[in-house]
Amino acid sequence: MTTRRKFLTTAGAGALAAPLATPAIAQSTIKWRMQTYAGAALAEHVIDPAIKMFNKIAGDRMQIELFYADQLVPTGELFRAMQRGTIDAVQSDDDSMASPTEVTVFGGYFPFGSRYSLDVPVLFNQYGLGEIWDEEYSKVGVKHISAGAWDPCHFATKDPIHSLEDLKGKRVFTFPTAGRFLAQFGVVPVTLPWEDIEVAVQTGELDGVAWSGITEDYTVGWADVTNYFLTNNISGAWAGSFFANMDRWNELPEDLQTLFRVCCDQSHYYRQWWYWGGEASLRVNGTKMQLTSIPDAEWTQVENAAVKFWDEIAAESPTKAKVVEIFKRYNADMQKAGRPYRYG
Repeated sequence: MTTRRKFLTTAGAGALAAPLATPAIAQSTIKWRMQTYAGAALAEHVIDPAIKMFNKIAGDRMQIELFYADQLVPTGELFRAMQRGTIDAVQSDDDSMASPTEVTVFGGYFPFGSRYSLDVPVLFNQYGLGEIWDEEYSKVGVKHISAGAWDPCHFATKDPIHSLEDLKGKRVFTFPTAGRFLAQFGVVPVTLPWEDIEVAVQTGELDGVAWSGITEDYTVGWADVTNYFLTNNISGAWAGSFFANMDRWNELPEDLQTLFRVCCDQSHYYRQWWYWGGEASLRVNGTKMQLTSIPDAEWTQVENAAVKFWDEIAAESPTKAKVVEIFKRYNADMQKAGRPYRYG
């Protein structure tokens, strides 16, 4: 795993160097610093290709220096650092970066808010979540640029999980909202720096993770320290976004704003097929983790609890109620649409 010390001794490991300016360019190159929630191994897929593409196309006009999880500031401080302008842009979910907005609880893994990765962009682009996010972040001096889907949320554990009873007492690294929801089933949510998770599982500080699907488990090394993968998930897709300091964003020429959006879209597309194919392939062909399942009849208890959890969240504010209503309407529409949108 990449640590701060290793990062500092491997020049440019997390930064994408800008090409040399040519004498014909009179103005200085615009330079941004961006930090992702992801560690180096994961960032190779979820953000590196998009930023390399942006830097290649923007050339001498603009360059983005990319940093990985916790390299400039802890992930939980990303929002404040971006708001202050210490960091120009961020890739994260709202929940992990401790965003002080009314929509924070819906970022990351909102329990059973989505079944498939395509649900997330449809919710944002066709059902109105994008407008709500834009309004909420504009209030706090941050530009919400683009939202997309990542992988589903499964348990990867050292001991097998065959029933809800097996979850009780398990110390699990997960997202704040997911942890809040899972606590009612006896799960003990634990917050640690991303780069410390593998060692924490090895030493017994953690019993597992509920932070990703199987693709990430293999990519970042967690499949090497856990033995079992639970096929039941509490969300079909992580919802994350690209953000920027509002002043820095407004200073960009319109064509560079457009280029950044296009590269965000490329990132969303890359993850759609990388995760979708990876989740299936590793379940079938992976050799490091044994698959386990909780029977559907028992798992229904978790799904029913999610409906109550949504109502609890909706009661907290009018904005949250509006978002929950969109989730309910969307999922009802998908259920009515039938196969392949929803099964059963």
